[in-house]
Amino acid sequence: MSQTALYHFLTSVPEAAAIWSFLLLLALGLLAALVARPERDPAPDAVAEPADADAARRDDLVRYAEEVAVAAAGAAQTAGRRRERWLAEQDEADRAWTAYDEADAAARRLAGAAALAAPRTPRTPAEYAARERWLHHAAMTAHWRGDLTARQLADVLAGRNGWDPRRHPAEQEIVLARTIRDGRRAGWESAAARERAAWRDAELAAEAARTLAAEAYAAAAALRPAPAYESATTSPVPVPASVRNARWRPARVG
Repeated sequence: MSQTALYHFLTSVPEAAAIWSFLLLLALGLLAALVARPERDPAPDAVAEPADADAARRDDLVRYAEEVAVAAAGAAQTAGRRRERWLAEQDEADRAWTAYDEADAAARRLAGAAALAAPRTPRTPAEYAARERWLHHAAMTAHWRGDLTARQLADVLAGRNGWDPRRHPAEQEIVLARTIRDGRRAGWESAAARERAAWRDAELAAEAARTLAAEAYAAAAALRPAPAYESATTSPVPVPASVRNARWRPARVG
């Protein structure tokens, strides 16, 4: 009896070992097949890729819209500052023109009075000294008012460039008035040139602000979700005419 049981044990063990070896090899083969062909079981990242791409594109749009909005705000501030500068230059040019007009009127009035004969005075050293004192005092007063430059005042005091202290005060007054008129005219021309330059800068800044404002509006409109009834091929939201055709350029006063 014991020999029969031992015989069955010895003969069944190799068979069981062969069966288990076969099952083990089959399991290893199936595992290798699954590893070699991962597309049969797609990874979670591959499924979520379209959503991630849409989110990345929207993040780019948001970042672009924010950058354009900041640039538009900065351009608007620049346009405002340049407009204020232009208005200040315009006021300065108006004051310079008023000063020149007054000087021109005074020079014309004195030129009309020059038709009258100058009063005759004795030509003595005291008379010439008085004439020189009058001219120096009038020239220094004009310099303090800003009507004569330091170089012109030096010419008067030194008797250079046509300044002759021996002339009668009536003649000296005419020459002085013409010099003041010419100086104020040069000041007005310089102020007018600065005003024109400031005007051009203000126009360029206003145009840049208008363009960036329209671009910022278009970028913000692109972020708004489209209505459900609109198809995917619907054209972008147009920039409204109030923004597209806005005239930011400053209007001249008077």
